[in-house]
Amino acid sequence: MSDTTIYHNPQCGTSRNTLALIRNAGIEPRVIHYLDTPPTRAELVQLIADCGVAVRDVLRNKGEVYDALGLADPKWSDDELIDFMVAHPILINRPIVVTPKGTALCRPSEKVLDILHQPQQGPFSKEDGEVVIDAQGQRRV
Repeated sequence: MSDTTIYHNPQCGTSRNTLALIRNAGIEPRVIHYLDTPPTRAELVQLIADCGVAVRDVLRNKGEVYDALGLADPKWSDDELIDFMVAHPILINRPIVVTPKGTALCRPSEKVLDILHQPQQGPFSKEDGEVVIDAQGQRRV
């Protein structure tokens, strides 16, 4: 079993780029399609804590569900927002990656490079052509 896990949505370009960066480091992660297999409430709370970010940072603030539920309203507590994410996993921002070096919401995708325990094994460009790792193995900033 891999010691790296990605909470992945294959329909999301950022998530696909992050997964590709993990694989470019020679790591085959455990891939959790969180829309099909969402984290439990306890798991989600732990992921948010491990990311070291606010609950609203992990709340996806785009889409019909977010708008329909009126989640932009500051009246919602963190516990309520977590309940919404558990009930509607599409509200979980992605991808979240867990490695031995830490846990991060990898937006932008190259944020995953900070928590990978192995270096990139070759050049890498995002789907849109943006170079992240150049031919000399250097990270582009």
